[in-house]
This record gives sequence, C-alpha cells and structure tokens, in this order.
Amino acid sequence: MADRVTVIGWDGSPLTAAARSALGAATLVAGAAHHLALPEVPPAAERIRLGSTALAARRIAAHRGTAVVFADGDPGFFGVVRTLRAPEFGLEVEVVPAVSSVAAAFARAGMPWDDAQVVVAHRRTLRRAVNVCRAHAKVAVLTSPGAGPAELGLLLEGVHRTFVVCEELGTAREQVSVVTSDKAADHIWRDPNVVIVIGGPVTAGDNGDWIAGRDPAAGPRGWTLPADAYGGGLGEGEAELLRAAQLARLGPRTGDLVWDIGCASGAFATEAARAGAAVLAVDRDAEACARTEAAARRHGVQMHVVHGTAPHVLENLPEPDVVRIAGGGAAVVSAVADRRPQCIVTHAMTRDAAELVGRDLSEHGYRVECALIQSVELDTRAWTETERSVAFLLSGVLPDRAP
Repeated sequence: MADRVTVIGWDGSPLTAAARSALGAATLVAGAAHHLALPEVPPAAERIRLGSTALAARRIAAHRGTAVVFADGDPGFFGVVRTLRAPEFGLEVEVVPAVSSVAAAFARAGMPWDDAQVVVAHRRTLRRAVNVCRAHAKVAVLTSPGAGPAELGLLLEGVHRTFVVCEELGTAREQVSVVTSDKAADHIWRDPNVVIVIGGPVTAGDNGDWIAGRDPAAGPRGWTLPADAYGGGLGEGEAELLRAAQLARLGPRTGDLVWDIGCASGAFATEAARAGAAVLAVDRDAEACARTEAAARRHGVQMHVVHGTAPHVLENLPEPDVVRIAGGGAAVVSAVADRRPQCIVTHAMTRDAAELVGRDLSEHGYRVECALIQSVELDTRAWTETERSVAFLLSGVLPDRAP
C-alpha cells in the first residue's frame, strides 16, 4: 500500500511549496497528460494517465512508495478525493487544494456564482443535468466527453439559453466563448471544459442571501397556494388539497422533468417548478397557456409552455420522469404510459372513469393506487360550508423504472 497519497489541485498557477515538496518525494504520479508534463514531476517516478479514478486508486493502493495525484481545480469538489477515500482502497489522503474550475469559470465570466446550481454531466446524468438547466436561471455544468456543450445544446432544443463555455482553464490554450444554446452543436469543444448556462430572470443578490444555489425558502410558504395566488377561478381538478395530494404522489425534485398535461391556470405546473423540477406545461387552450406563463412569471419560476392538443403534441416532447394528467381521458393516459415515466397521477370525477383509467395503467405495467379525495371549505366567521370538492385520485408507479 502507498505510504502516503497527496492530491494536488491544479489551476494553472505555480505549484505551492507544499505541492512541490510532495511531488519531489513522489515515486508514483497520476494525472492528465498536461499534469504529467510539468517539469516538477520527478523523472524516475512511475506515471499513470488518469482515466478511471477507481482503476488508478487500485494501482496506488498496491504501490509501495509515495504517490501524488493531480486533479484540475479543487479535487475535493466533484473530484478524485471522494474515490480515493473510499474504504475499499484504505488510503490516507492529504489534499493541496486549488481554485475550483467552477469558481475559475465564473471569474472569467465576471459573474457571481453563489446563486448558481452546479451539476456534473456524464452520459448517464446528462438528461438530469439538462433538466436543471431548464429549471434554473444560472447553472454551471462540469462536462465530460460525450456530455459536453454540444450535447447540452441539442437536448435543450426549444429552450433558449446562453452558454459561456470555458475550455482548458489554466492552460496556455484556455479559451472562453459565448454562444446561444442552439449554436453550441455547431462547434467542436476541447476538454476539459465548464459551461455556464444562463437564461430567464437572474435576480441581483442582496444582503439577505444566506445559502448557495437556489433559496429553498423563496416565495410563499406551502406546497400549494390558494386560488387567489393564481388570480382566482381555478379549473376542475385544481382544488388546493387535490393539488397537494398530486404533488405528494409525484414528488417532483431537482433533475426531474415534469409534464403537466392540461395546465389550465398553471397552478400545478408552478408548484412543481417551485420544488426545483423542470416543467413542460401543455394545454390546447391558448388562454390557459398564457395564464400559466403569467403564473410562472409572478412566482419567479421557469417552465416551458406548449400549446397543443394531447396526445399528438406529446410525441416530440423530451422524456418525462413524472406526469400529471388533468384532461384528455384514457387516450392521453395510454399515450403517456407508453413513454414509461416513473410515476403518473391523474383524477376522475366518477368511479367508472377511475376504473377505466386504472385498468389502462395496470395493463401498461403500472402499480395503481386510487383514493377518494373530498374537501369541504368552511367560512370560519359562521362555520358554514362554502365549497365542496370530490375527486378520485389515481396514481401509477412503474416498479422497474429507477428513480
């Protein structure tokens, strides 16, 4: 086992005294090609090109001597330190940090980043990274081969964003480019790179800022908001308690893409977006689409509103994680189930209609639950009933779809 492992963060600046000392004693050095070419690397040291961190960690664990691992930026921020500290390798790790690639990218852009979301895009996480870019106004994406600026731009089709692409930060080939998301696929980008994705309303910070990323306490308190928050006049299926039950069943979260089919006033779509999810709101009524866009602006959330009739309009939409269906009947339920989202919620006003939808979901392999939701609103001045709402809440969960 290696006697000592020192991880050196590298941001293009001259190596610190601590880094030079560790490197001078190293009998094994792991890193990218530009790290291994540094003049401070001992000529007699064994050199490992850092591809798979896990494979490198196994070789380091078997090495008898002193190892140094180079990493771009801060190695403790989405970096190699997590892998090297895994119990299976038994390595004792010391870290010499550097400025993170994300911090450097925002510095090059001259922008603050305490209000930014930070995500890592690999081939397996690219779709979720794109969903974060859909849902948030400022996102930094740490890319990888096959999940870079071009792929981000292609998957963001129909959603306008500005990309600040920072290539090979800290090297002589460093370059910062600004392009729109629809043009990103027209370029060949060099790795490694960081993409700052900007779009929608970016509010200036004030002295009340207290948490990095999106403030979870922003806006009114509560999963669901009363009718007057949406200008009143909510449609069928938009009662506050029914919306709360639908949100609880779907559990929209950061990285998800939610379809809201039959968005009406935009109440459910807005609340799913407030939870951090990306939202595609669909309605055949142009006025409903306009109300939904107005609700999103009023509550400071982002979503993409699609005017069209389901199920036909759904064919070209990106893959959803969870779906709420407010209208369209069995044909829409069947079309959505064919797309295999993890969870579907809908409602019916009669038991017969609920049974029809439930059978359809079961035939598509979903585990179905149904509950009768009844709410009665009272005027507390006289304790008299003011409004009554009754609906069958149906949900289908796909057991074999990973969350």
